[in-house]
Amino acid sequence: MDLHGVNPILPTPFTATGELDVASLERLIDLQLEVGVDGVAILGFLGEAHKLSEAERRTVVETVVARAAGRIPVWVGVRALGTAGAIEQARDAQARGAAAVFVAPIAPQDDGALYRHYRAVAEAVDVPVIVHDYPASFGITLSPELLARLANEGLAPYIKLEDPPVLTKLSRVRALTEGRVRVFGGLGGEYFLEELQRGAVGIMTGFAFPEVLVRIYREFRSGDVEAATRTFDRFMPLIRYEFQPKIGLAFRKHIYRARGVFTSDHIRPPGMALDDVSRDELEAIVRRVGLRLEPGTVELP
Repeated sequence: MDLHGVNPILPTPFTATGELDVASLERLIDLQLEVGVDGVAILGFLGEAHKLSEAERRTVVETVVARAAGRIPVWVGVRALGTAGAIEQARDAQARGAAAVFVAPIAPQDDGALYRHYRAVAEAVDVPVIVHDYPASFGITLSPELLARLANEGLAPYIKLEDPPVLTKLSRVRALTEGRVRVFGGLGGEYFLEELQRGAVGIMTGFAFPEVLVRIYREFRSGDVEAATRTFDRFMPLIRYEFQPKIGLAFRKHIYRARGVFTSDHIRPPGMALDDVSRDELEAIVRRVGLRLEPGTVELP
């Protein structure tokens, strides 16, 4: 399987009273398909996977796989306190139709232990394993040497790299693998253009106007770097603002609600709700970059 391109990591929709909202989840997949994404990622940190029951996790995977209907690959997040739990989640995701799993590290901070963890998960499933390298959320730093070893041995040929300075690390890992490793960017898309220029194969992030990322990626891959740069620069104020730590999920759920996808912007506790001032700032920036908050897809300026 050749994973590449724009693979949004999706928030999980809830009703106003906090129940899983399957209808909104189906509309979310419909929107992703309509704007032309290359895949979707679910049950990550942004998807509040750590706040879901096991039954809800299964429902999310089954709903998304069924709605995607083989048109795009579905990545499923795996995060557990130990290797046994991670293997169980990965196998369950595969059994329910996941095309790949993106796997968080576990403690302790030790390259040998982390290598054994990822090797065990990779050997337990038949779908590709994507290493999720995000120390800000997981508290574990994955060394370039470890990432290169996993890629060179074919255990984890993909990385979602979110360890600043991401560009320096991206170049280092690619050098250690002679370009074999396939890197996806993240961090809200703040470095998407530079990541592509350094050899990234795509992006996995939760930006709630995925059509912007699709345009940047297609322009760049077509060889029109100047057009990709103009698009990237035009929308950077919104990319920057929307990716604020702690409140970013509230921004994204608000946008999807305004776009007619979610019926509610509910976030399960603990989570930061959207205040009126921040909401107004967000909407002003959306307008400033030439977008609209209304149902359906938007025509990019």
